[in-house]
Amino acid sequence: MNQLEDMRLFVQTVDSGSFTQAADKLGLSKQFVSKRLMALESRLGVQLLIRTTRTLRTTEVGQMYYEQATRVVHEVDGIEQAIARQNAMPRGRLRISAPMTFGTMHLSPVIPRFLAAYPEVNLELELNDRTVDLIGEGFDAGVRIGVLPDSSLIGLRVSHMELVTCCSPEYLARRGEPARPEDLPQHDCLPYGHRRHVEWTFAAQGKPKLVAINGRLCANNGEVVRDAACAGLGITQLPTFIVGDALQDGRLVTVLDAYRPPISGVYTVYPGHRQPSLAVRAFAEFMRSTFAAPMRAAPQQRAKNA
Repeated sequence: MNQLEDMRLFVQTVDSGSFTQAADKLGLSKQFVSKRLMALESRLGVQLLIRTTRTLRTTEVGQMYYEQATRVVHEVDGIEQAIARQNAMPRGRLRISAPMTFGTMHLSPVIPRFLAAYPEVNLELELNDRTVDLIGEGFDAGVRIGVLPDSSLIGLRVSHMELVTCCSPEYLARRGEPARPEDLPQHDCLPYGHRRHVEWTFAAQGKPKLVAINGRLCANNGEVVRDAACAGLGITQLPTFIVGDALQDGRLVTVLDAYRPPISGVYTVYPGHRQPSLAVRAFAEFMRSTFAAPMRAAPQQRAKNA
C-alpha cells in the first residue's frame, strides 16, 4: 500500500471509531487494518492511536495527522471525481436515512422517479424517527427536519418547513382554547419527540420562546401523534407536511396562531469531511428540485368564534 492508501485507512478508522467497523466499510480484514496502521506509526515514529478494549481515540499528534490526512484525501478525491464527472453517471449503492413519516408520505411516491433517472444507482433507504449517526452507522446521506445543530455534517436546504400547534374541534369544545403558550400546562398535550422532557418553540415578540410540555401520550412518530390529536386526546405541535391534510379537511384546527414558531427547513445532509459521491450529489439535487416548494403550508387561519 502507498502512503495515500494508509492515510485513507487511518481516516476511515478514526471516523468509524474501531478497526472492525473500518475494516467492514473498506472490505478488508481487521487484522490487515491494524497491521497497516501499526506500520504507519512505525514509519512516522509516533503513536497516532490509543487503543483499549472498549475505545479507540487519537493522540494529540494523531489528531493533527488526522486533520491533515483528511484534507489530503478530500482533495485527491475531489480531483478524481472532477475528472470522472466529465463522462460518468452516478452509480453504486446509495445508503440514505430519513424520518419515518417524511419517508412514507413524501419520499415513497417519488423514489421510483429517482431510480428511473439514475438506473445505475442502487438505493438503500432506512426510515427511522431517531437521530441517526450517519458516519458511525455507515450512511452516505440523510434527510433532516427542523433546525440543524452544529455538526460535521454539510446541510443543503431542500424546502421550507412550518410547524403548527393544533387540536381537534371536539377538544376545543370540551376544554377551550389556550390564549398564550403559558396556558398549555393546563391542557392535555401530545408531545412528539424522543425524550420524556419535550419543549415546544413559539415566537413571542419576534423571539423564540420555549415551553416545557408534558402529556399522557408521547410518541416519536408524527403520524401516531397526529391521529391522537384527531381523536380529541389533546393539543400537539407538528410539521404541516404531517398534519396538512387533517387541517384542510377540518379534523384539526390551529391554535396559538399569533405565536407560530419560525419557519425551519428540510435538509439533505452528508458528512463534511469527505467529497460527496456522484450518487449523493444526484440525490441532493433530486430532493431540491422535487421539494422546492414549501412543505404543504397550513391553510389560512380559521375564523374565530365570536
